[in-house]
Amino acid sequence: MNISAILTALVVVGAVGLILGVFLGVASIVFKVDVDEREEAVLGALPGNNCGGCGFPGCSGLAAAIAKGEAAVNACPVGGETVGNVIAQIMGVEAGETVRMTAFVKCAGDCEKTQKNYEYTGVEDCGMVKYVPDGGAKSCNYGCLGYGNCVKACPFDAVHIVDGIAKVDREKCKACGKCVAACPKGLIELIPYDSKVVVACSSKDKGPVTMKACKTGCIGCGLCVKACPSEAVTVTDFNAHIDQSKCIGCGACKEKCPKKIIVEVPSA
Repeated sequence: MNISAILTALVVVGAVGLILGVFLGVASIVFKVDVDEREEAVLGALPGNNCGGCGFPGCSGLAAAIAKGEAAVNACPVGGETVGNVIAQIMGVEAGETVRMTAFVKCAGDCEKTQKNYEYTGVEDCGMVKYVPDGGAKSCNYGCLGYGNCVKACPFDAVHIVDGIAKVDREKCKACGKCVAACPKGLIELIPYDSKVVVACSSKDKGPVTMKACKTGCIGCGLCVKACPSEAVTVTDFNAHIDQSKCIGCGACKEKCPKKIIVEVPSA
């Protein structure tokens, strides 16, 4: 056994380790990234769902934006008012008013009310089905396909398919917008949680065409517009829409609708 060789190896290894340790120590100082303590505190207050509903890449992205003053302290739709107030205290500002939102599916054409052109037996995916003849088996080209892309996208188990159409559980919904982005038909929108009445239809077909496809679809008759005392209802492309910021919840439009497609929230 060559003792000198072993000692030389130990010295070399020790020297290399020492040099690397010094290098890493210097590098940690030179390349140190200062982190705003408020950013870390905000990140700790956020729920950690990383759903992206705030418009930033996860909770860390939102925390950084809030710390820099680029996002509102109540920008997290999942945390809502409670988390907004905590973050406001961290940032030393007023939280401001938080309007709770919820997703709503603008379709009431379930299996009983809508007609079918044919029986579809292909891939059960809304994004794929919209490219098949007539945009799916349902006669209404604007209706919910019912294959649950929105269900798969929801991280809170708030969306389910009931009788062929998607339904949102308002109590579970965090308004993250995942289902809105997932729907290829654009049927889902975010509305204030305390909305009173909504139009459960997205059809842009003329009245006679809509009536052939669905028993309850909006026919764009305009009676709801005339009935509304606050000018909250308009008809565009043969479809009624309610401006929730103007709606007073009187229900006059609902009472006048001949197709009963203006419904109270929740609609199911």
